[in-house]
Amino acid sequence: MSQAPTENHPSAVKQLKVPADTTFHPGKKGAEELVPSRYALKIGDIDVMVVSDGVLPLPTEMMGHNADATVRANWMADMFLPPDAFDWPLNAVVVKSGDKTILVDAGLGLDPNLNLPRAGQLIQRLQAADIDLGSVTDIVLTHMHMDHVGGLVVGGIKERLRPDLRIHVAQAEVDFWENPDFTRTRMPDGFPDALRATAKRFLADYRNNLRTFKDEQEIAPGVIARRTGGHTPGHCIVRLASGNEALTFAGDAIFAVGFDQPEWFNGFEHDPEEAARVRINLLRKLAGTGELLVATHLPFPSLGRVAVAGDAFRWVPVFWDY
Repeated sequence: MSQAPTENHPSAVKQLKVPADTTFHPGKKGAEELVPSRYALKIGDIDVMVVSDGVLPLPTEMMGHNADATVRANWMADMFLPPDAFDWPLNAVVVKSGDKTILVDAGLGLDPNLNLPRAGQLIQRLQAADIDLGSVTDIVLTHMHMDHVGGLVVGGIKERLRPDLRIHVAQAEVDFWENPDFTRTRMPDGFPDALRATAKRFLADYRNNLRTFKDEQEIAPGVIARRTGGHTPGHCIVRLASGNEALTFAGDAIFAVGFDQPEWFNGFEHDPEEAARVRINLLRKLAGTGELLVATHLPFPSLGRVAVAGDAFRWVPVFWDY
């Protein structure tokens, strides 16, 4: 694999509880919520909340379909994970910067006949956190897979959003989904059709709200979306920076297995080799800066940092701040 970085420089980023008078309020605890589903912090002057959209079960082969089956099984065993299928976490982020409230990704939404009953929780969890959909000024989509846009096509949701809502997405992503090519992916049956249908519905419902960009777009003070490609042609990450603090939301550029095995191919990747290069470069950069990382499919709240581990990397989760 590509050579990993040789040193790590942890930053002085410190997690802080968000004061009660900010946009984010604790809300009422849901009667059926047995585990935490949202986590608030500050990046300088920027308020951030990580919100769980639930989990979805997928075959373990999708974590590294180019890896030897025995090696992959051994990694799963070492991580105390089941051998055949396990639950992928789903995370989205709400950001308050200046006068803008930004939702980064929109969750799965309704189950598209794929038996995913524990996913699609984002909207109700935003409501439990007292975040009114009508207060969202901008949405950034890391890409247009159904677990990132599906929440927007649930019946009645569009009517609750602002008419002047801005949805930021890379132009390459929009172009790709006009005629998607899945020849290099490795997805379970039913997923390709569900992905196509959800993306088509999203574009039909929200085309007038799209604000596309080529490579990089500033969404609000200190909030920048940057296209990486790889996972999908228009996949992007979102970096928050304020003062001497920073956090990167990596979308689907990084999965749990990607620290130990960054060159393993994920089944949803449309260009697996490019996705591996993007992953390694991003991990190398994050290990160098020591800034916080959040990603869609890391275990909630998915906050942590990246360190170097020999010729690979190591995930260092943060200690929760109560």
